[in-house]
Amino acid sequence: MKNAKGARCCIVGSITGNTNTVGGGLVYPFADLGDLSGFAQGGTNPIAMADGKPFFGAKAYKDAKVCNMMTVSELHRRYHDSTGITFSSMYPGCIADTALFREKRAWFRKGFPWFMKYVTGGYVSEKEAGERLAQVIMDPICDKSGVYWSWNGGAKTVGRWSPDGKPRGAGGSGGEIFENEQSDAVRDLPTAKKMWEYSSKLVGITS
Repeated sequence: MKNAKGARCCIVGSITGNTNTVGGGLVYPFADLGDLSGFAQGGTNPIAMADGKPFFGAKAYKDAKVCNMMTVSELHRRYHDSTGITFSSMYPGCIADTALFREKRAWFRKGFPWFMKYVTGGYVSEKEAGERLAQVIMDPICDKSGVYWSWNGGAKTVGRWSPDGKPRGAGGSGGEIFENEQSDAVRDLPTAKKMWEYSSKLVGITS
C-alpha cells in the first residue's frame, strides 16, 4: 500500500465500543477488554472473549469494535510516518435491518429498525453507510491519519425530525462528517499495544 498514491486504510468502529456515548455507555453489556487474559491464553477453546470470561455475543461484538479502533491507532502510530498511509476508523451509523440480527427474535428484528429510525434517529441505510465509508477513503477532507470519523453528532443525542423529513441526531442519516472523540478505554495506549502484540502472535505475524 505504501507505494500507492494517497493510500488509505479504514477499519469500521462503532459507538457501541465507546463508553462515552449513549450506545456504548448506557446500553448493557459494556465493552471491556479487561486485562486481555483471553488473548494472553491464545483464545483457545473454551476461551472466546478478550477478557477470558464466558462467551457473551453482544459484548463480543462491542469488544471487537474496541479492538478495531485500537488497531487503527496502532497502525497509525507504527506505520503512518514511515509509509504515508492514512489510517482511520469510522462509525457509519446504525445499520439496523441487515442480517446481523438474523438470530434475534422476530419482535426485535421488526422493532429495532423502527426504534432507531424514529426514536434515536441513529438509523442509516446500507447504501448510505457504504457511501460514508467511500467518503472516508476518497474525500480530500479525510486525509488525516489516526482519526475516528462520525456523522451528525456521534449518537450522543436523542433523534429529532428535520424539515427534510429525515431523522437527525444520534449519528443517523444525513449530517456532516466530523472528527469524533473516542473513549478513554479506546485511547488506552498500553492496552492497545498489548492487544496488537497478542493479536500478532495469534495470527503468526511479526509486529
